[in-house]
Amino acid sequence: MEELIKPESIQVLVADESHERYVDTILKTIEEAAKVRGTGIAKRTHEYVANKMFEAKAVIALAKMPDGTERFAGFSYIETWGNKQYVTTSGLIVHPDFRGLGIAKKIKDLTFSLARTRWPHAKIFSLTSGKAVMKMNTQLGYLPVTFDDLTDDEAFWKGCEGCVNVGVLRERNRKFCICTAMLFDPEEHLPAKIPQEVIARIDRLEGRAAHSQELRD
Repeated sequence: MEELIKPESIQVLVADESHERYVDTILKTIEEAAKVRGTGIAKRTHEYVANKMFEAKAVIALAKMPDGTERFAGFSYIETWGNKQYVTTSGLIVHPDFRGLGIAKKIKDLTFSLARTRWPHAKIFSLTSGKAVMKMNTQLGYLPVTFDDLTDDEAFWKGCEGCVNVGVLRERNRKFCICTAMLFDPEEHLPAKIPQEVIARIDRLEGRAAHSQELRD
């Protein structure tokens, strides 16, 4: 597939309701990737992922194929915890047909910028067992931390219940697990620009038109 698709044929953008048609493919891709790696991953429902798209809390990569059709190429989403004091960028996945094109880095940059733009004072953290994600996190300014440095929001930790390694997490009293905890304390420049139309959409979703000037500054 790599020889048929050029990096410039990949569009990475903030997802919206029009992208719900890709949700089942996204979930299948995440599940199959976890099986191949032999690692755990928190399971998400169709509704959960679709809501992230509706709320402008997801990033999707789409590939323009030589025959003019469009295919799903990658995905990630963000969530807030602890009264928006913490943010996670999660579920980063690139479809096997489109790996080696730098898509993961572009998705990571945009989710990071989206999180920084929407919640500029929040701490951004990541739980991952993937070497590539750890490398990208490090490039963005994340540092390895203990689980005690993460949110104590029970809703976040409940999301780990779908992971095959949840038993390890419970046995260790939520002090550590298979994943590595990484945390960004917000003082970095944004690596990607959020389009003005997306900012306007966020304003409408959150009913905070008065805040749009702050987002643009």
